[in-house]
Amino acid sequence: MSLISPDDVHNQLLVSRVHPPDWVNPQPSDRYDLVVLGAGTAGLVVAAGAAGLGIGLKVALIEKHLMGGDCLNVGCVPSKCMIRSSRVVAEMRDARSFGVIPPDTIEVDFPAVMERMRQLRAGISENDSADRFKKLGVDVFLGEASFLDRDRIQVSDRILNFKKAVIATGARARDPEIPGLAEAGYLTNETVFSLTDRPRRLAVIGGGAIGCELAQTFQRLGCEVMLFHKHARLLDREDPDAAELLQQVFLKEGIRVILNCNIDQVRSSPDGKVIDANGESFVVDEILVGAGRAPNVEGLNLEAVGVNYDRKGVKVNDYLQTTNPRIYAAGDICMDWKYTHAADAAARIVIKNALFSPFGFGRSKLSSLTMPWVTYTDPEIAHVGIYESDNAELIKITLDKVDRAIADGETNGFIKLLHRTGSDEILGATIVARHAGEMISEITTAIVGKRGLNTLSTVIHPYPTQAEMIKKAADAYRRKLLTPTSRKLLGLLTKFS
Repeated sequence: MSLISPDDVHNQLLVSRVHPPDWVNPQPSDRYDLVVLGAGTAGLVVAAGAAGLGIGLKVALIEKHLMGGDCLNVGCVPSKCMIRSSRVVAEMRDARSFGVIPPDTIEVDFPAVMERMRQLRAGISENDSADRFKKLGVDVFLGEASFLDRDRIQVSDRILNFKKAVIATGARARDPEIPGLAEAGYLTNETVFSLTDRPRRLAVIGGGAIGCELAQTFQRLGCEVMLFHKHARLLDREDPDAAELLQQVFLKEGIRVILNCNIDQVRSSPDGKVIDANGESFVVDEILVGAGRAPNVEGLNLEAVGVNYDRKGVKVNDYLQTTNPRIYAAGDICMDWKYTHAADAAARIVIKNALFSPFGFGRSKLSSLTMPWVTYTDPEIAHVGIYESDNAELIKITLDKVDRAIADGETNGFIKLLHRTGSDEILGATIVARHAGEMISEITTAIVGKRGLNTLSTVIHPYPTQAEMIKKAADAYRRKLLTPTSRKLLGLLTKFS
């Protein structure tokens, strides 16, 4: 049975790299300095970082399914490939406003879109391959891992002795407790990228980041999409103005949005799958669930090593130590930030704290990280730091005031920048723009580097760019400093200049 479908040439190449069928687990070393459970982003970064130091550390990496984890196989990589195809459709649809005449009918070759995704994913997979990590000096074991006791882990017929271990087994889509859903059948992020035929009618359950990204993508690729969300607005954890803007975009693009939704049941009928919700019945061909994640703790025998966990994941302290001080965790298995870049950053903390902080000296804290994130809809929504606070002042610049955005026809967006009251210290920002994810790092850098709005105001931004709105926000702060007293002082200075 194939580890991932369809069993075409692209997925065969993918599997040959990230779970080679002919892989033979090595003979274990006498004792490993570090054993890493899980070869998703966090596990790969820990293993490569520790082995790549060149100081003779013995490192083992265990993966029971596909190396690369969710990000490569069923997350970031495939979804962004599909999003790019869907943006081409949107650009063609809007071409007339740029003086370009599009064809009367825009045809989407859905099987070709999915094949492109599989081809690109297979190409990228070399970075996460078992062979690459073997060449880095990591002992790669494919199979299910289980702790035996305080310093031993079993993988298939191999037993690994370890000094320290890292749990990085990630999370999976949580099974929703909706009567009849399992019987009717549904898709998750783990199965939706295996589609080869386009569903004519698609229900998406969950209006968070995953649900919103895929709802817009499938609508643009030719599906009739209904988006069900239990709260009063989409992206209910995001900035309200950003969420409202995106919701209006969805409605304009034809997505049917059902909010404050309580799904009573799902049932099968000759016409398709029927969702009974809010007193109505909605008939679709496929249901995609994008709500909730469950930690992958089953089978690890964590009780044998005194590692506590609950339905949210493995319990860790601010140093990413579990309740067993010799065992650490990183990534989706233990963190609220379920992003690839968050797992990467946490993995670097684990390397330092587990291997290079004797007696606890010099340890790094997870809470010290400044974490940005992006929802990759169109427009994108990027955020870092706080939202709104009594101790912060807000500056808002809309894209219709930015020349490049006007030229691009992409004026539907803004930056909200929060700074400490009475200071230029930046506390947070939300950016809504087509490439907001490319812009947010400037704000993140300023926060991490403790550079305020006065500094950003002196940064020369190339003209014309959409990122110029960051400088406009900084300039707006500088103008707020022009009090009547300071104006009089400036006027006096001119008389002596």
